[in-house]
Parts: sequence; C-alpha cells; structure tokens
Amino acid sequence: MAPPPIVTATIQSAILAATSNLLAQGLTAYQNEAPFVIDWVPVFQFVVYAFINIPPNFLWQEFLESSFPAYHVSPTPVAVASAAANDEKALEQEAKEGKLVEPKLNIRNTAIKMILDQTVGAAVNTFLFSLFMHSIQKAMVRTPGAPLSTPDKSIQYLISRGSIDYGKVDWVGVVARSRAEFYPILVAGWKLWPVVSLINFAFIQSIEGRNLVGSLAGVGWGIYMSLIASR
Repeated sequence: MAPPPIVTATIQSAILAATSNLLAQGLTAYQNEAPFVIDWVPVFQFVVYAFINIPPNFLWQEFLESSFPAYHVSPTPVAVASAAANDEKALEQEAKEGKLVEPKLNIRNTAIKMILDQTVGAAVNTFLFSLFMHSIQKAMVRTPGAPLSTPDKSIQYLISRGSIDYGKVDWVGVVARSRAEFYPILVAGWKLWPVVSLINFAFIQSIEGRNLVGSLAGVGWGIYMSLIASR
C-alpha cells in the first residue's frame, strides 16, 4: 500500500534538503579553493528541519486549496454556443461526450492564495527556519581545534553521546539573530517563491505535485539558505 501523500512529500523534501546542503558545501569548497570534505552535521540539521517543517506546510497548502479552490466548473464554449442557439440535440451530444462543462482557473482565489502564502506562510517559515537552525547549531557545537579531515569524523560526532545538547543554547541570542535576518531572507524569498506559487496554484492541481515543484525549486533556495546558515 502506498504511503499517505504527506509522508511521500516529507521524504521527497528531506532528500532534496540533503542534496541542496551537499551542493552548498561543494560550492563553498570551490569558492575557497579548498578540498571538498562532506560534513554530515549540517546535512543532518537540514533533513531534520524538513521532517519538522514539511507536514505543517503540506496541511497549510491543503487548507488554502480547500478554502480557495483553484478551479471552478464553467460551461464550455461549445455548450454556450449550443445553448444560445437552443440546439437541444447538440447539448445532448455534448453531455454524452462530457463537453458541457470544464474546469476554469479562478483568478480571484489564486490571487488570495498567493497573497496569503507569500505573507503569512512566508513570514512563519522564514522565522521558524532561522530559529531552528541557529538553535540546533548552538546545541551541536563541536570541540574547537578538531579539524574535519574525513566525512566519518562528522558521522562519529553525530552518533556520539550528547551530540545534541539544547542546554547550551542561548535562546535570547538565537531569537535576536533570527529577528535580525528575518527581513533580508524574506525579501530574498520574494524574488523566487511568488513565481513558484503562481505556477503551483495556476497549473498544478494536486497538493503532492505542488509540494514536489516547491521542493525542486527549494534545491536552489536550500543552497542559498545553507550558505546563510553556515556563516
């Protein structure tokens, strides 16, 4: 039996989140003319965030679609023409062929969904991303002076006892950093996500399909966010 769509969407997004972080690490190594050594700690952090973030976002998209359906039923041009001509035979034939009505994009609902998604949705996602990343980075601070020479070093750290300790987190500082970078990240997102939202709401009818499109676009966005998170 196939898993629920929300599970599939979460797994897809987690894989793409790991991919974007690995690409960001490779890009950073290239820019710094340094050897590319995979650090699995930030990959782990991005994957965990995907598992936490995607389910509520999936439900958010379902709420938007159920509240403001993208399509409504409208008579087809041929049905309108037949009705105008009082051609009952033509109407009967069109009914048999399923040509009486067709789905039509609801521009008003699409605009409302885009506005809500790019204001309420974007604001919540932006702040929660910063809050999560800065807190988990503080909770997973590694011992200074221990260079990452091979990928297994980061794996050893991940599986070591006490690798995640939220007792180390300075929440006042984390919130301050999240607030400071909120608007720059939000504005940067507005250069990409409105276009993705328009494509999703106007052309993709299933929530699963929209999540996949968003996740694919998120690979590029994830690279950007990985570079920000690594600063």
